[in-house]
Amino acid sequence: MSELNKILAANEEYSKDFRHGQLSHMPSRKIAILTCMDTRLAVEDSLGLKTGDAHILRNAGGIATDDAIRSLIISHELLGTEEFFVINHTNCGMLTFNDEELRKKLSEKYKTNASALKFHSFPDLEANVKNQIDKIKSTPFLPKDIQVYGFVYDVKTGRLKEVAGKEREKE
Repeated sequence: MSELNKILAANEEYSKDFRHGQLSHMPSRKIAILTCMDTRLAVEDSLGLKTGDAHILRNAGGIATDDAIRSLIISHELLGTEEFFVINHTNCGMLTFNDEELRKKLSEKYKTNASALKFHSFPDLEANVKNQIDKIKSTPFLPKDIQVYGFVYDVKTGRLKEVAGKEREKE
């Protein structure tokens, strides 16, 4: 069976006793989470969340890109979130390369200039979490006092370790 057929069969089963049709589009716990797309992060399970509790934004590295910040602004301004969480994880693939090397590889492979692409690789996990917190906190379209917490999730133990950004370090 192809992956498409497996997905469609699973959705058919899921929809038979679907229970979330009445949930609000506003997260009930008023939180938004920016995290990595890594398959080892079971965000809801590891944080005790249920469907409808939080907005969960995922991208490679849990990076506060312009698009992620756009989503956080919408989440706060239009959908009521009051706290943000940035979660990176141990053994992240973003630590294993740098942007320049990947751009070069892609340019050679596809015979097209990849110099404008930004992958946001990073050499230091905790520094990356702090950088993402600081990017979010410095956004002029979010309140200066919005709480932004940072964590590193350990993929071997499932535990979170808090990493403070500049603002949190001052407290």
